[in-house]
This record gives sequence, C-alpha cells and structure tokens, in this order.
Amino acid sequence: MDIRQLSPRYAVSPQIGIEDIPAIQEAGFTTIICNRPDMEIPPSHAASVIEAAAKDAGLQFVVIPVTHHGLNVEMIEAQKAALDQSQGPVLAYCASGTRSSIVWALGQAKEMSADDIIAATTNAGYDLGGMRPQLNALAGD
Repeated sequence: MDIRQLSPRYAVSPQIGIEDIPAIQEAGFTTIICNRPDMEIPPSHAASVIEAAAKDAGLQFVVIPVTHHGLNVEMIEAQKAALDQSQGPVLAYCASGTRSSIVWALGQAKEMSADDIIAATTNAGYDLGGMRPQLNALAGD
C-alpha cells in the first residue's frame, strides 16, 4: 500500500483492497473516502466490499466517486465535509491517488495558499501546478 500524506489529517493512495484495512487502521486513520467509481474496478474491489470491511474494523467509510470529466462543486464540498467531520485522519483513494489529491486541493483553496497546496501535492508525488489558476479563482485571488 502506497499512502502519501498531503496534510496532517489527509492522505491519499492508489486503490486499496480489503487486505489493506488492518494496516490503514493501524496507521491511525479513522475515515476512508473512496473516490473511485465502481465502473472502473472488478467487483472484488467495489466500494461496498471495501466499505463492509472498513466498517467491520470500526472505520468510517464515505463514497464520493470522482471522474476527471465529472468533477463538480458538490463532490468538492462532500470531500471537504467528510474530512472536516472525521474524528481523525482521513485516507482517500482512487486509481492512483491523483483524483483524491485534486478534490482535496480544490476543497482547500479558501484555507491554504495555492503555493502551499501545490507544494503539499508535489511533495507527495502529484504535480498539480497546472491547477494554480483554478485554486486562485476558488480562493478569490
């Protein structure tokens, strides 16, 4: 499992499986957000399968499927709300971690500078420098 920290309370990873749940719990995460639509994966990795394992382990599980073409304000707000309402650190996953990074970045635009957001994602291996105009626009700059 490849967990990459973007902030003290938020990390991303590529697709997880039920076998990863114990390590996620041991790492201190209290909430998992699935950003990967079920249409992209086999039934063994469907959100409902992972959700059942996560809930059995006492973790919160939120499904916010994100596609590059379908990302919208509601998804950004739902992701931010899930992070804000979590009782502890959040792990979000998708195919590579990129979509989970993008939706987090857009949700943080009013709270963090574009420079800080881009630095956090770059340090985690996700180059979102091309999003600077969108981040600045959301921040009202």
